[in-house]
Amino acid sequence: MGTDIFQIITNETRDAIAQMNIVTPTIYEAIFQKFSQEHNQNIDDEEKLSINVLQNECANLTQLQSEVAKNANSLSMSTSKAIHAIKDQDSTVLNEVFHETQQLKHEIEKLKHSLYKDELTQVYNRKWLHDELLNEDANEFKEDGILVMIDLNYFKQINDTHGHIIGDKVLIYVANQLRKLKYNTIRYGGDEFILLAPSTKTVEEIKKEINNLRETILSKKLKAHNSEFKVSFSFGSAPYKQGDSLSATIENADKVMYKDKETIKKRVTGI
Repeated sequence: MGTDIFQIITNETRDAIAQMNIVTPTIYEAIFQKFSQEHNQNIDDEEKLSINVLQNECANLTQLQSEVAKNANSLSMSTSKAIHAIKDQDSTVLNEVFHETQQLKHEIEKLKHSLYKDELTQVYNRKWLHDELLNEDANEFKEDGILVMIDLNYFKQINDTHGHIIGDKVLIYVANQLRKLKYNTIRYGGDEFILLAPSTKTVEEIKKEINNLRETILSKKLKAHNSEFKVSFSFGSAPYKQGDSLSATIENADKVMYKDKETIKKRVTGI
């Protein structure tokens, strides 16, 4: 079994367990086995495939560690040169340090991009949320704001009807539409996104903006092969204060979002 089909089966398994309150290894294995059979795949060679995946992940991690170490060494060398140049009032060396620092900043930005961007949609990932907006040793926000949970409607139906390649394109499309709102956009998992707006906005203002975007998306028909379909999402907003926990804020937004889902699904009955 190739890694591409393995990724598809993994995505289908994630979608299936997304709404389950409890998932044990046995449950996960049974669901994974079910989707493997639907794709006519035999997972008897799971150990070999797992080793290949693990080797690829380790190689990526090793490369990342190497780049971090290289940049750390460059920063250390540039700092030492700058200290000596300032002490000796050597403008030539200071100019060299300036250009080295500019290059180092560029390399660090590339690293941050690989660490903090969702590979598929290119919006922020969970790590960015935790590293940038939460206190280091707690699951608490550093400042006030508004969190919006967004969940695609009938996404499993899109995958089942048109395939995961189209499903991925839908996720990319929705992510690009959400970015137009100019708020921090995070792919939280599967077909779930989070928007984070500043406290200078009100919940009502945010709701109006997102609802307008949803109506724009609903007015468009997306094409897949020889058919057309529509995309919709449900959302819920929750304000938070400095020191509020992320999990409690998400829970509050989820409650609002599921009420919205009941309403929108009465109007939008499928894809």
